[in-house]
Amino acid sequence: MTVPSRRSFVARTLTLTAAAAGLTAGAVPAQAAGRSVPDGGTVVTPDDPRYADLSQRGSNKRFTAHPDAFRLVTTTEQVVRAVGDAVRTGRRIAVRSGGHCYENVAGDPAVRLVIDLGEMNAVGYDPQRRAFVVEAGAQLLDMYKKLYYGWGVTLPGGASATVGMGGHIAGGGYGALSRAHGLAADHLYAVEVVVVDASGRARAVVATRERTDPLRELWWAHTGGGGGNFGVVTRYWFRSPQAPAHCTDPARLLPRPPGNVFTGSVYFPREGMDRASFRRLVRNHGQWHERNSGAASPYAGLFGGLVLYGRPAAGDPGPAAVSFAHMDGSRPDAERLLREYSAAVAEGVGGSPEISEIGNQPWLAATESLAAAQDSDAGRHKIKSAYLRRGHDDAQADVLYTYLNGTGNRHDSASVSFQSYGGAINSVAEDATASTHRGSVLKALYMNTWQDPAADAEAVDWLRRLYRDLYATTGGVPVPGRSTDGCYINYPDIDMADPRWNTSGLPWHRLYYKDAYPRLQRVKAAFDPRDVFRHTLAVRAEPGR
Repeated sequence: MTVPSRRSFVARTLTLTAAAAGLTAGAVPAQAAGRSVPDGGTVVTPDDPRYADLSQRGSNKRFTAHPDAFRLVTTTEQVVRAVGDAVRTGRRIAVRSGGHCYENVAGDPAVRLVIDLGEMNAVGYDPQRRAFVVEAGAQLLDMYKKLYYGWGVTLPGGASATVGMGGHIAGGGYGALSRAHGLAADHLYAVEVVVVDASGRARAVVATRERTDPLRELWWAHTGGGGGNFGVVTRYWFRSPQAPAHCTDPARLLPRPPGNVFTGSVYFPREGMDRASFRRLVRNHGQWHERNSGAASPYAGLFGGLVLYGRPAAGDPGPAAVSFAHMDGSRPDAERLLREYSAAVAEGVGGSPEISEIGNQPWLAATESLAAAQDSDAGRHKIKSAYLRRGHDDAQADVLYTYLNGTGNRHDSASVSFQSYGGAINSVAEDATASTHRGSVLKALYMNTWQDPAADAEAVDWLRRLYRDLYATTGGVPVPGRSTDGCYINYPDIDMADPRWNTSGLPWHRLYYKDAYPRLQRVKAAFDPRDVFRHTLAVRAEPGR
């Protein structure tokens, strides 16, 4: 969920049944540019007018993809064919669902085939598995609408309207309802994955969380092990672990969102936001979350963010910071709790903070508003992340103040965002899923956005230096420990694997996976022994990688 594109459609009820193991790759006919390959999807090559659009489809405009071909697929069988063909012809594969990867996975020059899952976007209920089935190309806001209008349920996923489910769930997935209901991946019951065995045969398998399932480790790896590591995810099935046993009523199998949400914000003008006030603001926000992030807290239904903004080089300086919050409106004391939260964040901060009136919206309308705010930053990005067990201290606040108020950054928007975490997320054991960061109270996102390609090196370097100086006492990265707990794999950052920027002595995978990495390596060895699915931050089967 990044810092705070609305789409309309008619919700439809769809029943999908389980089609699972045993699909194998057969011979693929010669591929004509832009034509459908029988049972293999549509192949788009550079001489096709659609190629340029697909090349630039990713959300981070720093990167464009230029493979030999894009393979547009709509069924699991087509994915099996596409993967099998690529393996036989020795072409490197990348997979794309929503196109929101912040690093250059699909655009890596070594990638010769991009399998695009964007049109695999069905959402429905599978009565055989008593679970909701969501295809990997479904986008978050579309999925929320279909689940909510169809059955009155939802998943506690992210805010961006257009993030694809394929990578979102594989990396854990969190959002405004996660403090109340856990991560989105905590509700994963089964996953369909196209894998490649040692002989090069592509096939589709379904792995579930059932203790008796021999493929259970593959399910576990997709609850936080990151996308593009083990195979191509084509479908997910969701049923909450807390759902009543043998229940066949879909409306009782996933969380129900609140009917309404109270919203509030605090605007902090740049004028009057001196270093002392900035310290106080960061301290207020962090300490509040340290006190109020238990699963039983009355604030488990609150999701808030404190966004600290960089000073633009010219024009209106804009606010120094904005605090926003959504509060579950089903609590009788929700409005009072939200007012007290806003007051606690603003207490003692100079510059005349402006506390908004409390708003009240239906849950879905509030979700759409949050998505529109979040998706407003378009362009070229560099992003870093951290899990925080405690808020930043005064020395770290000083680093942020210096960088955000300096003039040495070429950007259209630069921000640091601290978002509410903890609650039900931290009630799950670290080894229960591959999402091992279960002791944090905030998730931090450090982001720089610009438009001019000529500014790439300077803009990336600025954020790298900010992050390095912020975590100077721990080798330039948020090492797992007393105050921080590593990084979020859905915000991948190749600098974590670069010894110029990570001088902690810890490998990149310790930051993203902690103690789960050896187990993920064993899954990799079992299901991708040929290392077909790889990228800069991919899980490697070989020890020490």
